[in-house]
Amino acid sequence: MRFDVVTLFPELFGAPLEVGVTRRAFESGQVGVKLWPLRDFAEDNYRRVDDRPYGGGPGMVMLAEPLERALAAVKADRGAAAPVLHFTPTGRRIDQAVVREFAAGPGAVLLCGRYEGIDQRVLDAHVDVELSLGDFVLSGGELPALALLDAVARLQDGVLGDARSHEQDSFSDGLLDCPHYSRPEVLDEGDAVRPVPAVLLSGHHADIARWRRERSLELTARRRPELVAAARAAGKLTPADEKYLASLGL
Repeated sequence: MRFDVVTLFPELFGAPLEVGVTRRAFESGQVGVKLWPLRDFAEDNYRRVDDRPYGGGPGMVMLAEPLERALAAVKADRGAAAPVLHFTPTGRRIDQAVVREFAAGPGAVLLCGRYEGIDQRVLDAHVDVELSLGDFVLSGGELPALALLDAVARLQDGVLGDARSHEQDSFSDGLLDCPHYSRPEVLDEGDAVRPVPAVLLSGHHADIARWRRERSLELTARRRPELVAAARAAGKLTPADEKYLASLGL
């Protein structure tokens, strides 16, 4: 799996690819990342990659020609075809389903825009998929690209310490994850004593599993009810799940 990143700011990708548990995927080459600094493909003395928009208006637009040359170089270097992704508010929202699609694929070319955007002719000619991190505006496509790389990396075999970890993540079954607790057994802060829920100390695995499932259902129903509706429509809720949700009156 290989991701080629066309960006004005390759330095933004340094630390995120070198720290944390996901670095295993990048260091091992399970998820290859090659950075393509866009200014390397500018041909004038000023290495210009942007200019004023036709029709007037504020801001600058990324020029077509450096991007065309960069994408041609990526294509020649890769050999095999790969989808070209552009990060934009008009794109499909990145969710766990999107992450799983790319985690199981050959990789992609990540096109990171800046300024007011990219010359539309480049997008029309080359972009296969448009993705969005959410309904807000960022300074460029680098942060969404990093988010996608991190999410894809943690789904690769052997990257997480426990292979079951990502199977229990939020959204893995369509719901939010349950709360988690660790040492100490009782957190004593003088005016407040907060113990770990007793069921988690019981050793009864079936009871613990049910408690976690119910907490997941309750949290999702209260904070993201549309996810419960989607899980129901997809047949992911059991009769026991439905009975518990009904008891909540939500």
